[in-house]
Amino acid sequence: MIKNIVLLLRPHQWVKNTFCFLPLFFDRHVMDIEYLIPCIIAFLSYCFAASGIYCFNDIYDVEADCKHPKKCKRPIASGAISKLWGYVIMIICWIISICFITFGNFLNGNQNLIYGIVGFYILMNIAYCIKLKQKAIVDVFIIAVGFVFRVLVGGFATGIWVSHWIILMTFLLALFLAFAKRRDDIVMFEETGVRARQNVDRYNVVFMNQAIGIVASITIVCYIMYTVSVEVIERFNSQYLYITSIFVLAGIIRYLQVTIVDVKSGSPTKVLLKDRFIQSCIVGWVITFSVILYL
Repeated sequence: MIKNIVLLLRPHQWVKNTFCFLPLFFDRHVMDIEYLIPCIIAFLSYCFAASGIYCFNDIYDVEADCKHPKKCKRPIASGAISKLWGYVIMIICWIISICFITFGNFLNGNQNLIYGIVGFYILMNIAYCIKLKQKAIVDVFIIAVGFVFRVLVGGFATGIWVSHWIILMTFLLALFLAFAKRRDDIVMFEETGVRARQNVDRYNVVFMNQAIGIVASITIVCYIMYTVSVEVIERFNSQYLYITSIFVLAGIIRYLQVTIVDVKSGSPTKVLLKDRFIQSCIVGWVITFSVILYL
């Protein structure tokens, strides 16, 4: 039972919520306990809010998941956890999320803003599960907005101003990953006839390849513009941020390879946790950026 509850909560997806820590990283407060603790609390609140959404999604999509070759193994679809227990676990997750916000010691008194963002995130994703994920293009944009919310929560929890550059880069990168994930669903539909989503007939491989290519190109250009921006150079007092573009470029191209050649982009989280090349790019970017930023 415990194992199935853990599977239902999908803790491996919590890695997405590390976007909450981006404001700390770029504002040079990663090692500052005063800022780190409220950000960790916000991170945990977001994790349980997201897990509650996963519960709702699995309950609502149980019939479709039963017909899916992979999703049929999910706890509710397989019958390991009943719908009733699914609702109970969902509510418990959201109560825990609220408790973290209520008792969190956030800086600058931004508690109500965090309530608002997390609450809106939950409502948006309920609407997404029920209807909006059936709307082509709208579905991927909602996913991308969800990542921007993560960054904003981290900023409000710590009282750190979130720049337009961070918001733009987060949105574009999330949009790129979302389109890549949808492409995997389209390939599976064309090969097996199994509909992972009801809106697959509004996409095709040609369109997805073009969309992914466009977003990837804009993401790379936007990042390079960020690294050579006069505002950013003056803020970080360094002209060498452009060096980190190498890792961004390599990581995105590698992900394109995983998506188009290997057709394994169905779960961006699993790609991140398993692909050594992408992991190396991320580690290289973090180390290089940290050296420039902190040393």
